[in-house]
Amino acid sequence: MFQALVSTASRLLSDLNRSLFRRPLPPAEEPVSFPERRAYQRLQRVVLTDQVCRTIFEEYAGHRHSTRGEEETGWVLLGLREADETVVLATLPAGAERSAGVAHVRFNAGAQALASRIVRLWDRRLSIVGVVHTHPGSLRHPSDGDFQGDRLWVSQLRGRDGIFGIGTADGETIPGTLIATQPRPHVQCLGELCMTWFALAEGDSKYRPMPVHMTLGPDLARPLHGVWEIIERHADPLDRLFRQQAGVTTEATNDALLVQLPLAQPYQRLRLVLERTRVRYLLHRGQDVIEVDPQANQVDHGVYLVLAELAGRHGTS
Repeated sequence: MFQALVSTASRLLSDLNRSLFRRPLPPAEEPVSFPERRAYQRLQRVVLTDQVCRTIFEEYAGHRHSTRGEEETGWVLLGLREADETVVLATLPAGAERSAGVAHVRFNAGAQALASRIVRLWDRRLSIVGVVHTHPGSLRHPSDGDFQGDRLWVSQLRGRDGIFGIGTADGETIPGTLIATQPRPHVQCLGELCMTWFALAEGDSKYRPMPVHMTLGPDLARPLHGVWEIIERHADPLDRLFRQQAGVTTEATNDALLVQLPLAQPYQRLRLVLERTRVRYLLHRGQDVIEVDPQANQVDHGVYLVLAELAGRHGTS
């Protein structure tokens, strides 16, 4: 069941990319079904944790001051779909390898799918609930191109109703202001940066303004933002590894992504340390740690070379 949810997430992200690229979506490969544990109603509000809000506003501000600041950018939102509200608990950035310009953004689908898989290992209740992307100028509403893709994409979400945020940099800057304001129930502003929130359900003819509320809580995916370059570089081989091996776990540090696989005796686990310039393979045996070099170009190839070597030693012992 979990594997099916991950496959669904990958397909949703792929379709989302087509949507944000302003092209109509193709039909889904197969109908998407979710366990209906509750009767989903039309969304009445979106609830953002304080760290999710910080992530979006801080990264939007950083993006505007970067060399690609004139391009659109965005975030995929993961959270809990309740009866008549969505609680957003995680953000996945578009990434450095996105395709973007002043009128479109196409997310890095491979990195998004891997990150979605990792976050679900930490909290399996999460699902994709919506997306945020920015607009140049003062268009605080999804465009016609957005609508053409989004109206099909939402049919694959839980409750068939999605959340959409539009970021603009047309707010009123008041000197000395350090706190955000909410001039309207569906609008948040921090200095010149504004986020305007909408919802769109299957069959809707237009977006509807969505009141936004805040609560204390984390951005569960925030640890991944610091290693997003690593995730993008190794997304495809790591995704294959997750699909082929049971019991894989992950952890993000300030400068590395840690991936761990359980092993049979005499070794307890194989730990991969993915850094920006190299990948380290560490075998743990009791208190001993042995670093090996499989001399592989891709992470999954390296893992299987190590496993093959261990199997060969066991067979000759």
